Amino acid sequence: MALIKTNLDKLDFSKLYKKQIKNSTFKSKSSSDWDKKAKEFNQNVKASSYTKDFIKRVDLNDCETLIDIGSGPANISLALAKKLKNIYALDYSNNMLEFAKQNAQEQGIENLITIHKSWYDSWEDVPNADIVIASRSMEVKDIKKALEKLNEKANKRVYITTKVGGSFIDKEILNQIKRDIIPRPDYIYLLNTLHSMGIFAKVDFIKTSSKKFDTSNEDEFIQKLKWSLGKISKKEEKILRKYFNTTYKLKEKDESLTWAFISWEKYL
Repeated sequence: MALIKTNLDKLDFSKLYKKQIKNSTFKSKSSSDWDKKAKEFNQNVKASSYTKDFIKRVDLNDCETLIDIGSGPANISLALAKKLKNIYALDYSNNMLEFAKQNAQEQGIENLITIHKSWYDSWEDVPNADIVIASRSMEVKDIKKALEKLNEKANKRVYITTKVGGSFIDKEILNQIKRDIIPRPDYIYLLNTLHSMGIFAKVDFIKTSSKKFDTSNEDEFIQKLKWSLGKISKKEEKILRKYFNTTYKLKEKDESLTWAFISWEKYL
C-alpha cells in the first residue's frame, strides 16, 4: 500500500506545545490561587459579553446533557441550563464551584451538578455528556491528553476556546520595564494537534474588550500584573507605578482579546 507523506507529518504539535508551555513566562495557577480569585472572577464574567458570544455558537440539537470543564462559576453552562436536562460543572477550585452553586440558586436553576476535579485527576467516574465545553480553561501540560479526555467524555459535540496569541499583557506595559516574555502556546498548537488525531475541527473567533488591567487604583494595577507576570522587582514596580500615574490611568482604553472558538463533532 502506498503511503502519502507531507512535511506536516514531521511536526509533532503536541510535543511543541509541551516545550512552549514549559518555557512560557506565564505559569499555571494552583487551585488555591483560583480560590482567592474566585469572587473577582465571578463578578467580571457576569459583566462580560463573552458568554453570549460563546453560547450562540453551541448547537443543542438533540442534546440533553452538558459538562463544563474548568467551569469556574459556571457562567457558560448556567446560561444553557434551562434548555438541558442536566449540566455538570467540573473545576479544581472549591470556591469557584461554590460561586457556581450560588449563581444557580440566584437564577432558579436546579439541574446543576458540581464535580471537584482537575485535568490531572482520573475522570473515570465523571459522566459522559452530549456536549462537552472547555471555555478558556485549556492551560494544561499535555494538550493531546487533555483533548483526548474531552473527546472521550463527549457523546456528540465538543466546544473549546483558547486565546489567540499567548500573552494577556499589552506590549506597551512590557516595554516600560523592558521585559521580554515567552508566550503560552497559541491556539494553532491545539488545532494542529487535533488534526494529528484525525479530528477536523472548525474554527471561529470571539473578540472581547479587555478589562484585565482596567483600574484607577495603583496598588490593584500592580497586583494584577503580578498575577500574570509573577515576581516583579522593586525597580520594575517603581517604573510601573510611575507609568500608571502618568500615562495608563489617563489614556483612552480600547484594548481587546481574541479567542479561538474550536469545535468538532464526536470522534468515534
